[in-house]
Amino acid sequence: MRAGSKQCHTFEAGLLSVMVSLLHTLRDHTDEVRCCAFSPSLLATGSGDKSLRVYSTDAGFTERPFSPLTAHAYGVHCCCFSSCGGFLLSCSTDGLALLWNSGSGELLATLEHPSRSPLRVCALSPDSSRLLAGACDGTAAQWDFRSRKLLSCRVVSEASVVACCFSPCGQMFVSGCTNGDLKLWDLQASLLDAQKDAHDLGVTCCTFASQFLIEGSSLEFRLASCGQDSCVKIWMVSQDERAAWTVKLLHSLGAQSAPVLSCAFSPDGGLLVSGSVDKSVTIYDAKLGSLLHTLKQHDRYVTAVAVSPHQDMIATGSMDRSVNVWRIGGELGQTEAEPQQASCQGRKLPVHSRLLLTDWTEGDVQKWLCEEGLEKLVDVFKANNIDGEELSRLSKDTVTELGIESVGLRGRLMRRINALKAEQNDSEVPDHFLCPITRELMKDPVIAADGFSYERESIESWIQGKNKTSPMTNLPLQTTLLTPNRSLKMAITHWKSDH
Repeated sequence: MRAGSKQCHTFEAGLLSVMVSLLHTLRDHTDEVRCCAFSPSLLATGSGDKSLRVYSTDAGFTERPFSPLTAHAYGVHCCCFSSCGGFLLSCSTDGLALLWNSGSGELLATLEHPSRSPLRVCALSPDSSRLLAGACDGTAAQWDFRSRKLLSCRVVSEASVVACCFSPCGQMFVSGCTNGDLKLWDLQASLLDAQKDAHDLGVTCCTFASQFLIEGSSLEFRLASCGQDSCVKIWMVSQDERAAWTVKLLHSLGAQSAPVLSCAFSPDGGLLVSGSVDKSVTIYDAKLGSLLHTLKQHDRYVTAVAVSPHQDMIATGSMDRSVNVWRIGGELGQTEAEPQQASCQGRKLPVHSRLLLTDWTEGDVQKWLCEEGLEKLVDVFKANNIDGEELSRLSKDTVTELGIESVGLRGRLMRRINALKAEQNDSEVPDHFLCPITRELMKDPVIAADGFSYERESIESWIQGKNKTSPMTNLPLQTTLLTPNRSLKMAITHWKSDH
């Protein structure tokens, strides 16, 4: 976890000038951050590294003792807290929605999609009576919170469901899919209204504002959606006197220049925050549809945004593996405090780390140990002749074979190794050069039946185990035949020689 440099921005919210300052930059995930969520006292983040991390917002963003949560077999796509903050829900490509006790980290329930289709999004109803998840096979599954029983699994789209949310009243939900449609359903999955092609090329996220208006016998809600068309849209969802529901477009916001991947209302519904492929975070006046400010701090796509229940913080997650936490508040003229120093400073990689890890000599490894404060392990590594290749292969299981008695020291070593791999796999390395299973640079890439390329050793190990499905889609592999990807191997070889 590393504190970012001080950055302050101002925007007009009503008649008050408000300051936005960067509080913290969290860098604990070893792969892209895909989701983030606030409870009254916690911040949860989910990543392609298959983990969820949980931080205390009132204790300098220190990580909770039970964090990370690592029960998912694949990358985590979405996470959300219950209204009370006592429960955390997550979903993954593994086709599972997991329910956690957010106070202890205990896994309370494992909810499996009936066809084990990859789950891209999940939600809890406002009263926490139902859990909802959208799947790649076009279905939306609902479970009862108390009994954990599956209530329904209905087809809501011909395309993948990548967005869903409950209405503030808890009696409806909205689904968004990759073909661009936005649909409103009752709890029995009966269609109430549909906006065909709401977003060209696909919806990426949708969310309701928590407030709603009651006038006589009619109801009115605000819904936000974003998509591949680089737009954020604000809709009015209303019920007329005949109890018929309609969805009407109020604002189309186009301040970002690339697909918008995530959006979130502030608790009072006054602000709307969005994150985009153009690396920016925008803050809008949700009522007027006007741009208040643009924040630019991330190095890669902004994939996730969240606003705290107290409305004083924004969290933004990115493919650069970081989560930025921003403070909102304070009139202009006040002196903004420097960002609090985080407990673990980000480290610069040593000069020898310009080499690929697998090319490090034993001397490079020993020098790295000293630079990381692990001098006690130098003799152990010398005795075992560990070079970069061996270092890259160390795991929680194999590190015990080195005879390191201290559990704490073994843990520190593995954290440093994981951080080193993450740094070496940074944005300089083209993503398609990395094996989707290990997220390491491929040496012998092969094409599997799902059309994706993997490191041969990794996919062979995968197939030889119990997994007969694609690591990327979770669908059955029609054949276990692997084809060498010679053009990719040549491209990687050229890239290595250039770097």
